[in-house]
Amino acid sequence: MGFLHALLPMLAEAGEAASQVGLVAIGAGIAVACGSFSSIGEGLIASHAIDGMVRNPEQAKSLRSTMILAIALDESAAIYALIVAILIIFVLGM
Repeated sequence: MGFLHALLPMLAEAGEAASQVGLVAIGAGIAVACGSFSSIGEGLIASHAIDGMVRNPEQAKSLRSTMILAIALDESAAIYALIVAILIIFVLGM
């Protein structure tokens, strides 16, 4: 009986550490998932820009530069999400 009473606090600490690692993994997964939605946004940006170029070929140069700017901004959001995921894993993960 004495052995089990000595073992229970150690098991409780190990369980808390394992649950914290699991929560860190879930948080990093959510950050990566949010960043991966950026690819859908980039596809929509490009699709709508091409539609605009087809409808109004005179404005193709203006639409192209606006599309490149919008895709760059969208890609920076994905990079920020990746950085957040990496920070979550290496700073909070044990």
